[in-house]
Order: sequence, then C-alpha cells, then structure tokens
Amino acid sequence: MIRPRLRVAVPVLLALALSACGFHLRAPLTLPPELDGVQVIASDPYSPLAQSLTRSLERGGFTVAERGSEGVAVLRVLSERWDSQAISVDQFGRAQEFTLRYAAVFTFEDGDGQELVPEQVIELSRDYVSLPENSAGSESEREMLARELQREMAAAVLRRIDAVTRSREADASPPAGG
Repeated sequence: MIRPRLRVAVPVLLALALSACGFHLRAPLTLPPELDGVQVIASDPYSPLAQSLTRSLERGGFTVAERGSEGVAVLRVLSERWDSQAISVDQFGRAQEFTLRYAAVFTFEDGDGQELVPEQVIELSRDYVSLPENSAGSESEREMLARELQREMAAAVLRRIDAVTRSREADASPPAGG
C-alpha cells in the first residue's frame, strides 16, 4: 500500500525540488534579428575554434556566410593561446600535474561594421595528471582535454554574444507597467 504512494510521491517531490531551486533550460541563442547572416573570421584559417563556432551557429539555425560576404555580421576571433603549466612535482622533481589553459579574444560586429560586442577575452582551464612513466596515456588525455576546451570555448563565446544581445534588447524595450 505504501509502495505505490511512494512511487508517485518521489517523482513529484523531485520535480518540486528542481523547480524550487530556480533551474530552467537555457533559452536558444539570440542574435540581433536584423542580421542577414554571420561570418566567422579567424587569424588562423584552420582554427578549430572558428570551425566549432561555425558548426554551432549552423546548428542554431543561423546562416553562416562565406568569407568576404557583404552586409553580414562578423564574429572575429582575434587570437587564441594555449598554455600548459606544471602545478605539482614528484619526489624526483618531475612534473605530475598540469593546468591546461586556453584563451581566446574575439569581437562581434554587425553588417555595417558597428561593434555589437566589444573585444572580449575568455580563458578556460583544466587540470590533469601526467605520470612520467605513462606518457602515452597522458598525451591522449591532454588531447581529449584540448578538444573539450575548444568545444567549451565556442559555447562560451556564443553565450557571451547572447548575453550582450539580450541586455541590449532589454535596454531598448520600454519599461513594463509604465
């Protein structure tokens, strides 16, 4: 008798707890509606970040224009930098733990060349263990972390653009109840 009630009560309590904590799904990416398309330009034509940004924009339903297109917004990746730093050593002085850092600088301009998002810097980092006697496994772990950081960087850039776009829309809209 108690078991059927418990089976119903537990999901209901979990749903209430989840709604009470303020959790909600992230809204879709917002770009200014007047944009005809976006082109992603990076100083390195083979930049994995630029490729990831292009794929993310396409998945989001935005038109990604070819380089050199006129009248489209420009997401410009000004620089990318990787750094790896030892954070601990073993008793023989060999590095065992590292921090992998990835930084990117970007701007976002509308089709007229007007700056919508000023120059921004985003830096991400992850720690990992690299045992000197297992260098093959450590190298593959570092490569996986680098790919993960590139995906996270693309998402962070788009979230930053989205946040600026939403705040401009909120500033432009008339106050409620006025």
